[in-house]
Amino acid sequence: MSIGYLALVLHAHLPFVRHPESDFVLEEEWLFEAITETYVPLLTMFEGLKRDGVDFKMTMSMTPPLVSMLADPLLQERYDSHLAQLEELVELEAERNEHNGHIRYLAEYYAKEFNQVRQVWEHYDGNLVTAFKQYLDSGNLDIITCGATHGYLPLMKMYPQAVWAQIQVACESYADHFGRSPTGIWLPECAYYEGLERMLADAGLRYFLTDGHGILYARPRPRYGAYAPIYTESGVAAFGRDHESSQQVWSSQVGYPGAPEYREFYRDLGWDADYEYIKPYIMPNGQRKNVGIKYHKITGKGLGLSDKVWYDPYWAREKAAEHAGNFSFNRERQAEHLHGIMQRKPIIVSPYDAELFGHWWYEGPWFLDYLFRKSWYDQDTYEMTHLADYLRMNPTQQVARPSQSSWGYKGFHEYWLNETNAWVYPHLHKAAERMIELAKREPADELEWRALNQAARELLLAQSSDWAFIMRTGTMVPYAVRRTRSHLMRFNKLWEDIPMGKIDAGWLSKVELIDNIFPNINYRVYRPL
Repeated sequence: MSIGYLALVLHAHLPFVRHPESDFVLEEEWLFEAITETYVPLLTMFEGLKRDGVDFKMTMSMTPPLVSMLADPLLQERYDSHLAQLEELVELEAERNEHNGHIRYLAEYYAKEFNQVRQVWEHYDGNLVTAFKQYLDSGNLDIITCGATHGYLPLMKMYPQAVWAQIQVACESYADHFGRSPTGIWLPECAYYEGLERMLADAGLRYFLTDGHGILYARPRPRYGAYAPIYTESGVAAFGRDHESSQQVWSSQVGYPGAPEYREFYRDLGWDADYEYIKPYIMPNGQRKNVGIKYHKITGKGLGLSDKVWYDPYWAREKAAEHAGNFSFNRERQAEHLHGIMQRKPIIVSPYDAELFGHWWYEGPWFLDYLFRKSWYDQDTYEMTHLADYLRMNPTQQVARPSQSSWGYKGFHEYWLNETNAWVYPHLHKAAERMIELAKREPADELEWRALNQAARELLLAQSSDWAFIMRTGTMVPYAVRRTRSHLMRFNKLWEDIPMGKIDAGWLSKVELIDNIFPNINYRVYRPL
């Protein structure tokens, strides 16, 4: 009999980036890289576990923007071309390095990997949503939702209709793609404010995730800390992140991904190769970019990129197995310790961004694969579960009020509201006020109906927390600013044109084509609650 539970939670999210108006937009490659390096490797891992009789359990959020992009025919077609270009480049690399043994070995390794990605991609006809859904249907994956566009809910709480729209549109989008209603939600950036749980209950959601201090500072103080969920007064359960297991994977100082055997993310063929040779595989304007083929390992701390030595996937895989064993061992000792104190089974909730596994930490999917197998075969101290199963098996929990909180820097919203991004919020608040007013209208005709729905889409897209996040990190800031402004400008044009009966049908059709997320949205979701 196990004496504890381990619940891995992967947060799969990317902002909605889709540009049919342009032949090439670099930011679309965020999705393409994640498909190649994270989502297909995860599916390959799931398939292998099922094949070998490992009845794995994991929770995974798939946000509405990500699901919409994965199911989009235009982006599927563009990814297919992106993958074909990768396959072509790696074949050239194998030929070019015929007499350079190690690089040829790596080029052939990547060629095999891209071929495996191609096989998975074609097996599912380019729609990975159907691939993940089969593991939801089998009970192995507990797929949960998120805010409609990952909007930062505490910073719009003065407009309850705007918060409700983020939640309700997300639940409706989930049902459209997965054929059922979601049971849980990953609050965007794990950001919670008191009272939010009542809307979650009204939307039919049963549980959400917050950072550990959101549970630890709950009122009354939870008897079991973050190692058991609490029920809010609305009946919705809150799970808190475990700091110890998170740090082992996340930390740049002591986390696993910093091992010298692992692949170096920042050394890429797109920057290393001779310019004329690599030119057909970089940006159309001739600027270099990452192409996704990397030949070097981290090597050691304090070394510059030029000092890195050759990567070897064999030794990296061995290190991933070692780290998975260490993680499992630590969870066994943690579960034993907590069980001794609590006199009941603790649940250790370990949430991570999904893109950490494969994209940022190339060996991450191997680590997960070994962890599931070692947990299944090599120990019986803890049981791996997902959050829906845990609540079914453990329906009685303490009732308390979680604390306002978020994850990230300082844990109380500061990363998403600071001197780099504060300018966006007065505009977002004004647009929310205007949308609530627009929602009271009854459309005069189909054109106005379409315009009202598009206004709702534009506001949701402008509210994405990704833009504020990017402004704070200082990467790709012009793109984040441009996206925020473009959605607000489109919204404001609709706000001005709709009451005057001067909707530009041609312009509206163009904008509907570009920002085509949530095809079944109903603008009335913004009506007063």
